[in-house]
Amino acid sequence: MKNIKKAILGLMTATAVLATACTPGGTTPVPSGTPGEGGASLTSFAKDNYKLSVLQLVTHDALDASYKGFIDGLSEGGLVEGQNLTIDFQNAGADKNVCQTVAAKLANDNPDFIYAIATDAAQAVANKVTDVPVFITAVTDPVSAGIVKDAAKPGGNVTGTTDMAPIAEQAELFTKLAPDAKKVGIMFAAGETNSRVQADLVRAEIEKLGITVTDYTVWQTSEIQTVAEAAAKQVDAMYLPTDNMIASNMQTVSMIFNDAKIPVICGESGMVQSGGLATYGLNYYELGKQTAEMALRVIKGEAAPADMPIESQKNFE
Repeated sequence: MKNIKKAILGLMTATAVLATACTPGGTTPVPSGTPGEGGASLTSFAKDNYKLSVLQLVTHDALDASYKGFIDGLSEGGLVEGQNLTIDFQNAGADKNVCQTVAAKLANDNPDFIYAIATDAAQAVANKVTDVPVFITAVTDPVSAGIVKDAAKPGGNVTGTTDMAPIAEQAELFTKLAPDAKKVGIMFAAGETNSRVQADLVRAEIEKLGITVTDYTVWQTSEIQTVAEAAAKQVDAMYLPTDNMIASNMQTVSMIFNDAKIPVICGESGMVQSGGLATYGLNYYELGKQTAEMALRVIKGEAAPADMPIESQKNFE
């Protein structure tokens, strides 16, 4: 039978199987709109029902917001869960091996399109799935992560959005909010490619301000408290990139630094809401909606992933 791959890519065919709909909390969400509300009508689509598979690396505010923004964006464009959209949501629990296992499952399930949230999830899906449109988000540098060959022209079945923050502007916050700081720490998970990219960039910007910078890295969650407590005794201020491990444990991290009166500049707003001092950065909900807009263009046959540049957040806050 004809399916979405043939309609939107013009070169792929497969048989789609029914996916089980669930959300990060394990319950079926109430649809956030009806076809046509704020967007397209059902007549814009080639099928009566589309099947979306989602792989999210871990649960925390930023990635959860990316998921909600994507689903709301699809709904506003006419694809509504429970009406013409079925969702299979999978959360890897911050386990890279689980990402690989789920990605292999998705390759066999043949959904109509896939949404991969965070670098490890996107890497796993991109390596396993080649014949289904894949939309990524919360990936800082998809080229260095090996997800796409060229951000301007991906050339395959993968496209989406990057969560690269406005690094220079974030570094300048130290001069405004911690003007007496002489030593700044950067804390991140050593195994997260996106975090290391951000750390390298922000280090260069902070050092331009004449401030000494020290990295504080962790490899696993159990190390976070010990490393944070040591850092709090050695630095005047702290920078936290959009790191999934740190963000998942932000309440612990912020408690330690706040008790020590160490100002914390964060890579994104969710980390501020969990105890950080300030950011000039991303709104992951809006980033998810922006990714949904890209997906809708592909689903409607207006564009192919291969020709759609990786997009950055349009507005920072």
